[in-house]
Amino acid sequence: MGPQAELALILVISAAFLHAFWNALLKGSQDRVLGMAMMTSGPGIVGLVMVWLFLPPARESWPFIIASTIIHYFYYGFLLLSYRLGDLSHVYPIARGIAPVLVAVGAFVFAGEILPPIAWLAIGMVSCGIGVLFLFNHKGVSDKRAIATALITGLTIATYSVVDGLGVRHSQNPLGYIGWLFVLKWFAVPVFFYLRRSVVFTTPAKVYLLGLAGGVISCLAYGLVIYAKGIAPLGAVSAVRESSVIIAALIGVIWFKERPWKPRILAALIVATGVILLATS
Repeated sequence: MGPQAELALILVISAAFLHAFWNALLKGSQDRVLGMAMMTSGPGIVGLVMVWLFLPPARESWPFIIASTIIHYFYYGFLLLSYRLGDLSHVYPIARGIAPVLVAVGAFVFAGEILPPIAWLAIGMVSCGIGVLFLFNHKGVSDKRAIATALITGLTIATYSVVDGLGVRHSQNPLGYIGWLFVLKWFAVPVFFYLRRSVVFTTPAKVYLLGLAGGVISCLAYGLVIYAKGIAPLGAVSAVRESSVIIAALIGVIWFKERPWKPRILAALIVATGVILLATS
């Protein structure tokens, strides 16, 4: 494994830890809509600093920035709806599990990336491990609406992953690309506050503070992934990123007291094996 591959692996695994944590903060929030508003505000603030510090991205990357911003608006909406209809262990595995396969296909179609057979096997293992988490997490009849919204959430994840992977390669300045993307995504915040306008002033300060902290964590996680996409194959980056399901499973077991825990540990081992195969491929 070369130095660039090692750096990309470290960046994406770090992002996986951060991503699972901010999703847990959102799921556990007393008001998820206001929590999402603050989580979106965090990246907006960071983005303003980045825009001030770094040169703007190349003109060729702006269509990708605009497209990614719009896709993220849909992602926020469907993620919130998914967490309202299902729980963390139900929604997260579906949404994050379908993304690697879709990204790999998208990278093949739009970027001409061809992964070796062992990498495809690794992506399959990661997705299967996440599928195990999904299959053994239900209590009673599955909520079809939660499954549908989670699948749509996964589609938005895969779509913006491919768009950003292509955009950052046209940007000539990844940090400038990330900064402007964070700033433009902030325009969703007024909509969130409008939807919860009746309780904005009565919601505990803890909701806002935790949401803001989650926002800083989420933008750091996403920034690391976007940067990694500039130096590693899109499908590989997306698959390794999905190791966040391992951390999310542990958070579910320890923090939210979710059960059963044995299938989740099994799934975590399958995903970890897939990540190792992918990293060495």
